[in-house]
Amino acid sequence: MNSGRHIRNTRLKKGIYVLPNLITTASLFMGFYSIIASIQEKFFVAAIAILVSMVFDGLDGRIARITNTTSKFGAEYDSLADLIAFGVAPSLLAFMWAMSSYGKLGWMAGFLFVTCGALRLARYNIQIGLIDSKVFNGLPIPAAAAVIATTVIFVNDVMGIEGIFHNPYVMICVVILAFLMVSNIKYYSGKDMKLFARMPFMTFLVVVGILLVIIYKPEVTIFVITVGYALSGPVWWLCKVINKKHGTETDAKDLPGGEK
Repeated sequence: MNSGRHIRNTRLKKGIYVLPNLITTASLFMGFYSIIASIQEKFFVAAIAILVSMVFDGLDGRIARITNTTSKFGAEYDSLADLIAFGVAPSLLAFMWAMSSYGKLGWMAGFLFVTCGALRLARYNIQIGLIDSKVFNGLPIPAAAAVIATTVIFVNDVMGIEGIFHNPYVMICVVILAFLMVSNIKYYSGKDMKLFARMPFMTFLVVVGILLVIIYKPEVTIFVITVGYALSGPVWWLCKVINKKHGTETDAKDLPGGEK
């Protein structure tokens, strides 16, 4: 009797939750589609596919938590999908779009991005519950991918440059993003935001204003937001260092024999 119950429980554990993993698959598909578009030199389409993949990636975890369908399998599958959609896809996009003419330096920069993205995901998985959920330790890989994707869109729509865009600054940007992912610089996670809670009236108006700006000039606004977020970590870190140094100097002056 007990053995039969154990077999049934084992079979149940072998199953997977369909809805959140289906959304993760959709994110993976958009990442794969971005790779195909990059190979075909449809760079704008490849960039849009990465951003759509980000939307699905943001939905799967939230839906899993809302429906109480979180699982170890789902978490591992999500990380593998992220590596393809936000590691391989943007790396190949950057290489085909702007770095292929630099030979070994170009593909080495692309490989560095993929490697650091994989390390970032592995570190994130083992640090769950060990660090404050309000911050990310290092630049999240979807944010790094978004910088590359929105840069392609910005250059295409705003600067009017279509097709291949060979520029050394893109390669430098890819390398910087790679190192930011594996750094210990903290980034705001936004997990403590209570979108369904009551908020001041002016806060609501500000949110509506931001949405209107995004709708009016999405290619510019999204580019500024993604680049701004990537820079927010180093700026936050620099401010903390300056404040800490200033506090140390102030304490030294307060000691006996210090400057008056």
